[in-house]
Amino acid sequence: MIPVLERGLDGPPLDFHAGWRLQRRLHAEVVAGDRPGTLVLCEHAPVYTAGRRTRRDERPADPAGTGGTPVVDVDRGGKITWHGPGQLVGYPVVRLRSPIDVVAYVRALEEALIAAAARFGVRGVRVEGRSGVWVPGAGPDGADAKVAAIGVRVAQGVTLHGFALNVANDLAPYDRIVPCGIDDAGVTTLARETGRALTPRDVLPAVVAALADALPPVADVPVASPSALSAGAAA
Repeated sequence: MIPVLERGLDGPPLDFHAGWRLQRRLHAEVVAGDRPGTLVLCEHAPVYTAGRRTRRDERPADPAGTGGTPVVDVDRGGKITWHGPGQLVGYPVVRLRSPIDVVAYVRALEEALIAAAARFGVRGVRVEGRSGVWVPGAGPDGADAKVAAIGVRVAQGVTLHGFALNVANDLAPYDRIVPCGIDDAGVTTLARETGRALTPRDVLPAVVAALADALPPVADVPVASPSALSAGAAA
């Protein structure tokens, strides 16, 4: 059974540094064999996180103009993105099957998020050469718009970081950066695409169920049924 830890969903959002410390602790325990793979689901306090490939021109031009939102350099792949209230962030800390295939793992996360979005009537797709989940034609001038970002790291065969699904978050923070290093597409949310008032709590069961289906082919941890996953959540 894979435990699910919930943080910052029903109270104050989780500080990113606190979440990063939690990830690293869980990662060490999974590597040592002291705990099974674990899925962290959370909402973060506003933060920009910059992956290793982020260029200077992709960062906020005026950090002081971000309303005090910090910019944190992290050790995942990918470039810069934003996290904040209204967004469901997931950190699967799981051991990948051997031989390790990081691309297959990213595709499994995409598959799960596409399936979760479909539960709300939103058609998510992959775009060749770009990770994450996209809504065709939902961006400016008919461009694609990203509804979920993915950035991962694998160390000692165990994963870190994960995905961010835009549920009902503010999109203005993305105007201050080049999100994920892509300047010819937009960003959207499930609430915007459906016209519904949604929260990360509303979409969490669909995400958990979809991950339960998508992760077993690539991860060595047994994945529980959606009901068991939800029952294992900790506040």
